Amino acid sequence: MKTAKRKRTQEFRIGVHTSISGGISRAVERAASLNCNTMQIFSHNPRQWRKNQISQGEAGRFSILRQKYDIRPIFIHASYLINLASLSGEVLSKSISLLSYELMNADKLGAEYVILHTGSARGEDERKARGRAVKAILRSLNAGRYRASLILENTAGRQGDITSSMRTLAEIIDLCNCDGIGGVCIDTCHAFSSGYDLASNEGIEKLISEIDRYIGLDKLKLIHLNDSKQPMGSRIDRHEHIGRGFIGAGGFRKMLSDRRILDVPLILETPKMTEDDDRNNLKKVYEILSHAV
Repeated sequence: MKTAKRKRTQEFRIGVHTSISGGISRAVERAASLNCNTMQIFSHNPRQWRKNQISQGEAGRFSILRQKYDIRPIFIHASYLINLASLSGEVLSKSISLLSYELMNADKLGAEYVILHTGSARGEDERKARGRAVKAILRSLNAGRYRASLILENTAGRQGDITSSMRTLAEIIDLCNCDGIGGVCIDTCHAFSSGYDLASNEGIEKLISEIDRYIGLDKLKLIHLNDSKQPMGSRIDRHEHIGRGFIGAGGFRKMLSDRRILDVPLILETPKMTEDDDRNNLKKVYEILSHAV
């Protein structure tokens, strides 16, 4: 694997998924208190179909604070309820509407990207399910002229998943063939769980080479940096603290040394059991980066 010394740590874009409790602008303050210079949020309660309106005042405070603390880019993670491959007409219709709402919120806040899990269709041919997801994505994107870009996230490969490999992510992007999709977000736990052995040089090379071959490294917009509670190939999505899972500090050190992904922002979605968890995981990432060669 070709490697190079990483840039100085202060030049990296590293952040966490930040709570919007108490108002969406509070998320920026929470990120800044952790010395994050990028961040990810939900734009509303991700487990409800209900659409709350973000006030102009709150959106304005959000914009002022992100500029003050130089937090960029900002990623909005779309609701977990969205399933654009659903066989249910009702769920599909509500999902299309909710994705359009996520993109509208991103524009209101000035967020650059909306991250999407396209969905699942248990018991159906995956290619048909991806075709349905493509049509749904295009309907959502065509509902307005959005400045924010949609990026697709890989999944852990459980039954019904339609985007657990780089090839399947690329298939959806190619079939959509539109400017509204800006690229992909690769989750390390999901990749590991679906069969990419990120604890080894060979597995890391396989993942990065497939991104390059099928999607293009210029379209890798974000890495969700998460360790895995479950072994490689388990197809179970269970995030773990950095260095305490099956990928381990050694795996992350190998991966983050690769010069081909030097400039990709990193967002942690590690467990939050105490107030110190985010800070401790960020500290571990900086420690790993300082030893990456």
